[in-house]
Amino acid sequence: MKNILTLLIFIIFSLSLAGQGGSKDWLLLDYATDSVPGISAKKAYAELLKGRKSVPVIVAVIDGGVDYKHEDLKDIMWHNPGEKPGNGIDDDKNGYVDDIYGWNFIGGADGNNVNHDNLEVARIVKAFEYKYKDADRKKLTKKQKKEYDIYKKASKELEESRKKAAEKVVAYKEKKELVFKKLDRVKSLMAKASISFDQIDSLDVSTDTLAGQGVELIQRIRQSPEIKSIEDIKKLVERSFKRPIEYFSDQLLYHYNKDYNSRKIVGDNYLDSSERYYGNPDVKGPDASHGTHVSGTIAAVRNNGIGMDGIADNVRIMAVRVVPNGDERDKDVANGIRYAADNGASIINMSFGKSYSWDKKTVDKAVRYAEKKGVLMIHAAGNSAENNDMIVHYPTDKYEKKMWFCRKRAKSWMDIGANSFTNDSMFVAPFSNYGQKDVDLFAPGVAIYSTTPENTYASYQGTSMATPVVAGVAAVLKSYFPGLSAKQIKKILMESSVKKNLKVYVPGTQHKKVADFSKLSVSGGEVNLYNAIKMAIEKYGDKAAK
Repeated sequence: MKNILTLLIFIIFSLSLAGQGGSKDWLLLDYATDSVPGISAKKAYAELLKGRKSVPVIVAVIDGGVDYKHEDLKDIMWHNPGEKPGNGIDDDKNGYVDDIYGWNFIGGADGNNVNHDNLEVARIVKAFEYKYKDADRKKLTKKQKKEYDIYKKASKELEESRKKAAEKVVAYKEKKELVFKKLDRVKSLMAKASISFDQIDSLDVSTDTLAGQGVELIQRIRQSPEIKSIEDIKKLVERSFKRPIEYFSDQLLYHYNKDYNSRKIVGDNYLDSSERYYGNPDVKGPDASHGTHVSGTIAAVRNNGIGMDGIADNVRIMAVRVVPNGDERDKDVANGIRYAADNGASIINMSFGKSYSWDKKTVDKAVRYAEKKGVLMIHAAGNSAENNDMIVHYPTDKYEKKMWFCRKRAKSWMDIGANSFTNDSMFVAPFSNYGQKDVDLFAPGVAIYSTTPENTYASYQGTSMATPVVAGVAAVLKSYFPGLSAKQIKKILMESSVKKNLKVYVPGTQHKKVADFSKLSVSGGEVNLYNAIKMAIEKYGDKAAK
């Protein structure tokens, strides 16, 4: 019951935060003036950027789709200048027909789109099963043994994951019904005692355990202005449980189903990693909530009195769809990166990741390609509360091909952890991955209010939300200082980040372990727009602004 209360209270808090005047933009605030550890964006625009000229910057959002018609995004979407809408012709001859706002690599030429997909662990089991299911490891070659070990590890993980997912579906359904029983019990007692919702504290539940627990739940969450009756709470409970039940059900049907094959929809030759020209121009797809939220954080139209303000004020969002409800595929990721680099993106936001990589060499080639073109790639560190120094989270800046005694890293790549709005031991988000070697810096990633499909707005959390904060800051730098290279922008972001003398709970340790915040990332800091602009002015000045 405690976990349910925590979940409901967090949702209520997020809704309340998003609805309070000024609070929904906490990530834009400044700690010194507002007592909120945001990125000092408002201060930067008011004091450092006022009167300065900027140029448009293209930011590619490689994600699950973007609602390009959203009221707060439609004016800042990238429009392919060489393409004429809807004529069925590849006008600019880049290999993609009618790619007006970007491209969808997980759609078919017939207009159908991939929604669900399995995870890479399931694909690996499927790919190696015929070779190693009944194999004797002692009789295998060195290369085969390596594949065999990967297969065995993946098989065990897949089996355990399917079992856990099935148990979770049952558990969440049972917990939801238990909460309903408690609320119904309170409702019946209220009717019997002829009291209103506001008088619930006068209800005697001293001898009724079920009702007592129901009253406790009501007392904890009824402070939100949205809650005016038990029926409102029941609606909240229904919404709160709908997502996890659907999530774990999808895991069984798709994520951990090794026999599910989404490529029938795409129609490509999946085994051909060099194949690039497939998909369709539908960059919104069946579920654009994640990518639309990311896009709004980066560049939703500022100061228009609608919804919320993005971080960057002169950006064009290029939508590149490669992420399904499941794990993205390496071939699609590589093609997404290449498409963005070839079509003018200066920054790529990648709010996705996975635990296995089937075709890392293909992704590595694309990353090298983008790096040579001067693109800054910004990637989410992950939400599994793990140390990325110890556990690989793909895609990664480490190239598979070794250089001398170490793997060469992409120099224009950043991995981002998530922090909260409390400047204390809870500063690092409890779900965020971290790493003194493999996570570059942190950014706001809790209760982030941004655009969602069909002209709506919502608060999300995750390193997926922290990554576009950094992408937005990087875009401002590139826009006002176009002479800066990707590597220079990364250097500024790292060096100008706010270092905090904080002891924080280490994610994944259930508050049993604390560490210096400075030890959880390479930079040891939180991204800050004001500091970054100030450093760009002082270090590079007018030369970079031309």
